[in-house]
Order: sequence, then structure tokens, then C-alpha cells
Amino acid sequence: MTDLFDEPLAGTADPDQDRANSRRRAHRRRQAKRRAQRRRNLITFIVMIVAIALLIGGAWVLIRPMLAGDGAATETISDYPGPGTGEVQIVVNTGDTGSDIATTLVDNDVVATSGAFVQAYSNNPDAVGIQAGTYTMQSQMNAADAVAALLDPASRSDLTITIPEGWRATKIYARIANRLGVTEEEVATAATEVAASYLPAEAGGEIEGWLFASTYTVQPDSTPTSVLQQMVDLTVANLDERSVPAEDREELLIKASIVEAEVANQDDWNRVARVLENRLAGCTGDGTLGMDSTYAYGLNRIATEITRTEWQTEHPFNTRIVPGLPPTPIGAAGPGAVDAVLNPPEGDWCYFVTVNPTTGETRFTADYEEHLVNQQMYRDWLAAQTAPPEETAEDEG
Repeated sequence: MTDLFDEPLAGTADPDQDRANSRRRAHRRRQAKRRAQRRRNLITFIVMIVAIALLIGGAWVLIRPMLAGDGAATETISDYPGPGTGEVQIVVNTGDTGSDIATTLVDNDVVATSGAFVQAYSNNPDAVGIQAGTYTMQSQMNAADAVAALLDPASRSDLTITIPEGWRATKIYARIANRLGVTEEEVATAATEVAASYLPAEAGGEIEGWLFASTYTVQPDSTPTSVLQQMVDLTVANLDERSVPAEDREELLIKASIVEAEVANQDDWNRVARVLENRLAGCTGDGTLGMDSTYAYGLNRIATEITRTEWQTEHPFNTRIVPGLPPTPIGAAGPGAVDAVLNPPEGDWCYFVTVNPTTGETRFTADYEEHLVNQQMYRDWLAAQTAPPEETAEDEG
């Protein structure tokens, strides 16, 4: 039996019992309301979940073709049987994805569909190693064969020319001549023309230092002129990227080229750049740089072959005697040396010596007496390698 029939009727003679009955009825009404509210909340939640599921499903139908790229998910995937015919020049640009390459190949009828190439690209774990460049391929190739061809260096129809940091212009000419199959004289003639008509005005007509150290991709029909211009363009682009004012660029390249030439250890570049600034500010008392590398460039000889008499001879590149910077850069600088010159660390160093060229150990100091000790360490190392020429002067750094 429920309390609905068990409880006394309202209006009994017992007021306390009436109040108790009233409270029980109010409590049951609140419980009923809460149960109803929970049912409504549950229904609302279920409806919301269903709606979200429908929205996600609809969105997936819309965006799935876009995620596949180039319509690969909606196109009919077909493939040529191969092996292909003729020759087609294909250019893979820096940053191209598999879908980008697929589009290029389809546009040139190398593969039948983007989907076929994307599938073959995904199935080949080495495909991510495809490099930017120009490739000689065939028309109507099997997609898997097209991926393999792009990974084969023999398919490359372009050339790469690597210019190491510190190389002087004449050495760069020889590298260009070798890669293009022309004479060094042809490259030198082209350099004269580029210096006269293509270099920025702040270069003063001197191409040395404006051929940026980097690896260049060139086409088989490239000329010495076009290659040299590409190198100048990269120098200008790097200076633009660093917001170097035009009037400061030649001086910056001179300093950066000295930094490149003086020490092989990149960890020392910043301190060498600071020594240059301190030397130019007069830390030695005469404003000379005292850099062996500049005179070695001027005489086109290694520093250890320069005699004492020659070191005492005035020459535009003999920075032991002539104050200030040399008239031109002494080689090709890379971005690291340029950055070192732009942001040298604070320091009072006025001298440095690479005491062990084998390990690259270089010692910096502001004290001349300590510098003499460091010089002796270098001479000791040199003596252990080979006897120096009779008139060879000590490395001053």
C-alpha cells in the first residue's frame, strides 16, 4: 500500500499532521519536476549529438576531395603501362609537394593521372628525397617509373655549382668553366662585363666578394654571364634580407671576407669580427689590421711563403703597414661571416693567433705580451710540421 492512501486527509484535527502532509506533497512535486527536467535534458543532448554527427558527416563529404589534393580522390585513377616515349623536360620547384609534382607531370603528359602518381609517391618511402631541379623524362610513363626517375641522379638535366666560403674570384671562374665546359678566359671575360654593367653601384666595378658562397642550380644552356649574375643576385638578396644599407655593403663584404679567410673554426668568427672593429678603432695605436690573409690575397700566395722583406713593403693589401681595410674583399663570404660582422660580440681583443691550424685552436687577447707567447706557440707547431722558409715572418693575426 502506498502512502497516498495511508496518510490522513487534509483538514484533520491535528494541525501538525496537516503540515507534515503538506511538506511531503511539496517534496514529491519537486522530485517529479526534477525527473521531468532530467528527461528533457537527456532528449536535448541526444538530439544535439545526432545533429553534430550529421554536420561532421556532411563536412567530410565536402572536404575529402580537397584533402586528397588536385582532385585525386574524385578522379578516375588510371596509369600508363609504360615505359614511355621521347623526352620531356620537367622542372621540380623548391617546396613542391607530391601533389604539385603530380600536377606538373600530368600537364606534360608524363603520367596519366595525378592519383596514379600520388599513389606511387606514397608507396615509395624514398620519394620524399626528390630534389628541386630539371629532369629529362619520357611521355606516358608508368607512375612508379616516374617516381624512380625523379630519384635517379642520371635523370637530372641541370647542373650544380658549389662555391665554398673564402674562394677568390679567379678560383670561382675555374669552377664555373669546369662545370659549363668553357674556358676560364671566357668566364673572366664575362666577369668583366658583369662587373661593368650588372654589379650594384656600391661595388665600384669590382666583382670580388660579390659572388656569394653557395650551391647553385643552373641549366645546361646557362652561360658564364647568367651564372655570374645569379651569384651577384644571391649576394644582393642576402644583404637585402639583412637590411644592409647600400653605402655599407662593400665594407661589410670586405670584413666578412677577412673573417672567412682568417679562421676555419666558425665558432671564432664573431671574435675575429670584433678584433677587426677594435683594430680599426686603433687598439694597436696605428689603425692597421695586421691580417696576413689580405696580403696573401694581394700577392696570390700563401702567407707562409711571404718573406720578411715583402712584409716590410707597402702594398694596398699589406694591412700590416697600410692602415684601414684593403681596397676590395679578398674572397666569397657566406651568411655566417656576414652575420658575424653585423653582430660582433663585446670584447677588448686586439690580437689573435691560430696556434694549431690542424685543430683550428685560436687564441684571442688584448695584451701584446700574451700575443707574443701565442705567436711562439704557433711557431712551435709550425716547426713540428716543417722547417719554415728562412725569411718567413711570424704570423701576426
